[in-house]
Amino acid sequence: MKSTRAFTGICFCILFFTACQPSNQKARTDLPFYLPDDLEVTLWAETPMFYNPTNMDIDARGRVWVTEAVNYRNFNNDSTAFFHHPKGDRVMILEDTDNDGVADSSKLFVQDTSLVSPLGIAVMGNKVVVSCAPSIIIYTDEDGDDKPDKKEIFLTGFGGKDHDHSLHAVLAGADGNWYFNTGNAGPHMVTDKSGWSLRSGSIYTGGTPYNTKNEGNLKSDDGKVWVGGLALRIHPDGTGLKVMGHNFRNAYELTADSYGNFWQNDNDDEVAACRVSWLAEGGNAGYFSTDGTRTWQADQRPDQEIFTAHWHQEDPGVMPVGDRSGAGAPTGVVLNEGDALGEKYRGLLLSADAGRNVIFGYHPHQEKSGLVPGERKNFITSLSGDNALYVWNDSAANTHKEKWFRPSDVAIGTDGAIYIADWYDPVVGGHQMQDKKGFGRIYRVTPKNKTLRSPKIDLGTTEGQIAALRNPAINVRHLGFQQLKQQGEGVVEPVSQLLKDENPYIQARAIWLLAQLGQKGVTATAALLKSDNEMTRATAFRALRVAVPDIMPYAVQLQKDPSAFVRREIAIALRDLPFEKTKPVLMELAGQFDGEDRWYLNAVAAAMAGHEAEIYPEIKQLLANDKTPAEWDKKMSMFAWRLHPAVALPDLLLRAGDAALDAKERRAAVTAIAFIKDKGAAETMLTLSKNKLPDVAEQASYWLSFRQGNDWYALLDWKKLKINTGYERKLAAMKARLLAVQDEHLSLGARKGRLEQMAKDSLGGQLLIGLASENKFPKELVPAMEESIFKNPDLTVRVQAGKYFKQAGVQKNYSITDIAGIKGDEKNGKSVFASHCASCHKVGQTGSSIGPELTSIGKKFDKTGLLDAIIHPSAAILLGYEPWLINTKDGGSFFGFLISENKQAVIVKDVAGQQHTIATDKISSRQKQNKSLMPEPAVAGISEQELADVAGYLLAGK
Repeated sequence: MKSTRAFTGICFCILFFTACQPSNQKARTDLPFYLPDDLEVTLWAETPMFYNPTNMDIDARGRVWVTEAVNYRNFNNDSTAFFHHPKGDRVMILEDTDNDGVADSSKLFVQDTSLVSPLGIAVMGNKVVVSCAPSIIIYTDEDGDDKPDKKEIFLTGFGGKDHDHSLHAVLAGADGNWYFNTGNAGPHMVTDKSGWSLRSGSIYTGGTPYNTKNEGNLKSDDGKVWVGGLALRIHPDGTGLKVMGHNFRNAYELTADSYGNFWQNDNDDEVAACRVSWLAEGGNAGYFSTDGTRTWQADQRPDQEIFTAHWHQEDPGVMPVGDRSGAGAPTGVVLNEGDALGEKYRGLLLSADAGRNVIFGYHPHQEKSGLVPGERKNFITSLSGDNALYVWNDSAANTHKEKWFRPSDVAIGTDGAIYIADWYDPVVGGHQMQDKKGFGRIYRVTPKNKTLRSPKIDLGTTEGQIAALRNPAINVRHLGFQQLKQQGEGVVEPVSQLLKDENPYIQARAIWLLAQLGQKGVTATAALLKSDNEMTRATAFRALRVAVPDIMPYAVQLQKDPSAFVRREIAIALRDLPFEKTKPVLMELAGQFDGEDRWYLNAVAAAMAGHEAEIYPEIKQLLANDKTPAEWDKKMSMFAWRLHPAVALPDLLLRAGDAALDAKERRAAVTAIAFIKDKGAAETMLTLSKNKLPDVAEQASYWLSFRQGNDWYALLDWKKLKINTGYERKLAAMKARLLAVQDEHLSLGARKGRLEQMAKDSLGGQLLIGLASENKFPKELVPAMEESIFKNPDLTVRVQAGKYFKQAGVQKNYSITDIAGIKGDEKNGKSVFASHCASCHKVGQTGSSIGPELTSIGKKFDKTGLLDAIIHPSAAILLGYEPWLINTKDGGSFFGFLISENKQAVIVKDVAGQQHTIATDKISSRQKQNKSLMPEPAVAGISEQELADVAGYLLAGK
């Protein structure tokens, strides 16, 4: 059999990305495009044929079906100011009836009040599957008039109504099952048509008014805890719901190739942590803690790089991240298996990023037992340069229309062309839109000087069914699969002919189908387990797993396969089978671990889940033989880290405290102990916290502090032990935030957020001041620092800040240290007080008693403290002098100090000293303000000398 070029085609990316230039477009568009110079992009359709496209699919006639989200976030976008559909969002059908490369027909398929910003569509013959949280809805067109005759709620109970982090498009896998994903806006409480229930959640709430309650650590009917965003499988009849992967944030779409490999992108607004990843079955992507009860920020460890922490890459059981694409807003994803664009584009993985105004291109390839996306390139973009920083609400986009290109989806047509849906808006993210017309476009990418047309597919004949199976449109080939499967053994011969096809993806489709064509087909598939092509062997094994009742004989046959990719597939297949039956094969697979392959390790360990204590001694005997823990190689140390049963504690303790080991190895051992939910683990960590090696003691102290609040909470009497490592934990958290502040790869907004968190805290503020004192403070964050640091609760921080920063909103920057060194003139100070302070404050018999009385203020503050209180009045407002805003039901509004409160009434004293009594039952709202009524001295134009003078007068107490 020919070599599988899809996984050796990485060299082609060099060819097709070498020269990108603006395309000459056949149809009018106001945007430039940069793409490979042997391809061209044309405007295929635009508003008013449809509005605000979120997702597309292609039917067997080559028509493009589009879901609209016109009624997008009405809670956040004023529907009276935007284009609106009061009867619900719509599904539209677009067609190029005259084959001139431009759509000329647009018709409404369905408009339904149940559709509120639908994010996915799949056309499976006469069934149109629409994903719109909380439900997957199937509309059936029984008479072929392009109007639904039946509506069925296929699955329901998903979280994320009117939310981007929700249900996304269904697609047909090469095995005949349906696959889809959903974001982390749970909880997802879904029961399939056989009665099997999924219960999945996390701590994530927000985004919409409907997403107010969620929780982690929920168990589904398979006994497992699935969290965050999910990849799911379902049989077309609605049974067999199964989790294929979990712990994503918001993977917008899932795609599959014909080998059964799954790809998806994922995003995070907060850090530059978007990713494009291959997904092995059961994979944990690592966004939340494994039980979904904590965010990655809570789990970030001392000195742990932010991206590593974000996807929990140093936690046992988490899958490799794939490509780190940076900041962005990833959306649709598809893998091109067709040849219409040319062989060098076969196997091209396309990932749309609406935030970056681009569709990325990858040529995936195999790496150890898994797949990696390969080198990322801009396949098509509206920008001459990369929008790497991605500002989702970019003011420049309002005038530069090239930033309005917001690709929401990308699909392969039956003609082999690439179709791109464009949301078209100056902003993306934040649940906002600014384009009031709901404008949208669809572009078509084809080879230059070549006409592509959709073939006519006759599903009533075997030849037509074979043609459908060969088609590059993913859900069209599913129709061929279904029809051929119904014919059973009668089509084994024509399907077998596809194994000789030049396109390896078509060969793979034939393998899946053969396994479901009766015993004759199973026999033909089993013969392929001896192929010299590892991807053929892996696909045949996958196909047999779906088709036969007992996969164990084939697992035994392949347990010594030379390909780690094949052996990893065996481990995955054994995960849900009885352990006593699979144990011998798993031990054989464990013995072939290379010590580095995380995909392989995770698959084998997952198949041992629940039996770690039993198998650990045997793994130790197999891999370590009689070696001491200090002598272990990577194979054994990685298995101990990944399995981490309580029986491994003595070994892990020795490795963690071994000064001869590399610090990284000690760190891994300490981490493994931290993931053992056992009293002995907590006691072992307590021992390590007293270790003579500073790195070990520091790590152990962190884990003791951290685990007191979660996995080890009930294991020890923490009060009796009097363990107080809160400072170390807080310091570690602040150091992690400081790294984020300095990380130029993060978006500016994310860095500002971390800075503002630090500036509110005394320890965090001190770290920021330290950065400034070393001239390392990022210049682009100075305005944010000046806005925040002078509100720090710590006098020392505020005093130091004046040396390096100007207070935002004032015209003058004061150095408290410098002013404190100026000799004050008490006589002039009295005059300054009378002019600027006496209207609210009183000294002796002079002034008013609206604000604090200052006669004896010298007994409370020294000169430095008093100057800080004067210069930064909002930083530390005295108790009882916090300003309040109180609104009444009759439209009244009162602002001042709250001086009395009981069940009947409150009394507020305003800035003029007048008291207002307000009946409690008349109050509509009340808010404490964080801004002092006292103005900053710079606003009043007070000089440094005058400040020294008034301070001298007040401290004299005269």
